[in-house]
Amino acid sequence: MASLLYFFGILTLAGLTSFDECRLRIPNLVARGLYVERLRERWLPLTESARELPEATRALGQRGDLVPLAELIEQRYFRVLSNRDYRWTNELLVKFAFLTLLFDDRLYMAVSELETERGYVDLALIVRPDKRRFQVLDLLLEFKYLSLKELGLTGEQVRERSREALAELAPVAKKLDEAEAQARAYGATLKKRYGFAELHAFAVVALGLERVVWRMLKVG
Repeated sequence: MASLLYFFGILTLAGLTSFDECRLRIPNLVARGLYVERLRERWLPLTESARELPEATRALGQRGDLVPLAELIEQRYFRVLSNRDYRWTNELLVKFAFLTLLFDDRLYMAVSELETERGYVDLALIVRPDKRRFQVLDLLLEFKYLSLKELGLTGEQVRERSREALAELAPVAKKLDEAEAQARAYGATLKKRYGFAELHAFAVVALGLERVVWRMLKVG
């Protein structure tokens, strides 16, 4: 499969490893965009979802409102996954969900695991220099994951509670605190590096494959 993708130009050679093995990478944003679009079609096949996504991403990118996107992930994205997927679920799956839905190379430089002086940002959406004349926010998201077993609740119990009530649970609050501390530290570094007037950061915690809770903070 790797050879086939290389032959068609979907992957390109990025050098050799210390063990003399080829390292392949996605060559450009066009190829990366093809991957993202295919994943969106697979996980959000419904026409209704296709209409909801632009509004959800606009709400976050313009107003810092994460509610529409979180509801879309809970109601559409998570529902595609089965109970067997719980075996492999962690914060990487949550980040991947947000990345595939928020990827927009027209407005943003979407960077996963962006290096800072104090660690790696889970997901940064940095407005492109030529797009700063528009009403678009620079965004930073830090993700954490709590299994239902760690939470001590069933999926039904999690779905029944409000987002505010879930955020007050001790295990959830602890994860939110951890994500917020990282978001503040990384955000301060990015603000200094890129000269942002203001950066909208989010500490996001997924509760199994059921709900998403978060805190928003402005690093400015």
